[in-house]
Amino acid sequence: MTVGAVDIGGTKIAAGVVDERGRLLSRIESPTERNDYARGLASVIGMLKETARSAGAAITGIGVGSTGPVNPFTGELGEIDFLPGWRGKNLVEDLHRAFQVKVALENDADAAALGEAAWGIGKSRSRLVYLTIGTGIGGSVILDGSLYRGADGAHPEIGHQVIDAAGPPCSCGFRGCWESLASGPAMEAWAKSQAPQGSEHGDALTAERICQLAQQGDELACRAIEREGQYLGLGIANLITLFCPDAIVLSGGLMRSATLFLDRIRSVIRSGCRFVPFEKTDLALASLGENANLIGAARVWHHRYGTDCESP
Repeated sequence: MTVGAVDIGGTKIAAGVVDERGRLLSRIESPTERNDYARGLASVIGMLKETARSAGAAITGIGVGSTGPVNPFTGELGEIDFLPGWRGKNLVEDLHRAFQVKVALENDADAAALGEAAWGIGKSRSRLVYLTIGTGIGGSVILDGSLYRGADGAHPEIGHQVIDAAGPPCSCGFRGCWESLASGPAMEAWAKSQAPQGSEHGDALTAERICQLAQQGDELACRAIEREGQYLGLGIANLITLFCPDAIVLSGGLMRSATLFLDRIRSVIRSGCRFVPFEKTDLALASLGENANLIGAARVWHHRYGTDCESP
């Protein structure tokens, strides 16, 4: 059984074919047609056909993971800031019409979480929190192998828990949300605000550059890393206190430098989670690598329509 997989992001769309063991057989990507859904849909269809030919496999179903709010039950895309031309479109119906197979859609964080739970580091763990930390902070909760859904099937917005009510404003309407304090752009903004006028750092202080400088012992970068670890630790400590999961899986661009933050994160957890068995929660890095979203998109289909598949 081979499933077509689609990962829709604000800047690129990836498509591929994944087998029943979670192995990616072929992959292709292209820039996202942000304002033109018809051209974007044609691109997705073309990429799926091309990857199926490359893999020498027939597509028996299609799973989709998409950035932003989506309705997994109707197949409609919601108010996705990055994709104004896609709002309200029904990708599930359109792909079903093109391929005559069942199609399943989830938020991309939920898709990646399902992939890790079935075929990655989360296998055999019944309670899992998956986090993606980069441009924003998103996440998903897996309980007994199934996605946790809120009222009306809502996806929990983990990145918008308030950490400091006097913190910076967030697009959600509150101040001091986790995302506004601990995302990559938040770390960049703080470091730039602390750099002396005329500093050699200037506008070059991206999150990636801050991590590089910290490894070289740069004083400002080390302070930014310490602050980032503190805020990451507070948000993760809240999740441990609320869910007492078996594991919290860390992914996203900022976690490529996870070793810089983990000691501080663990210190914060130890200092404030004494009412729950926090030591039973494993902090683990995502294991599916750069193709996690695509592999997760395929798992979306299995989670909705297929039987439970064993990994190798």
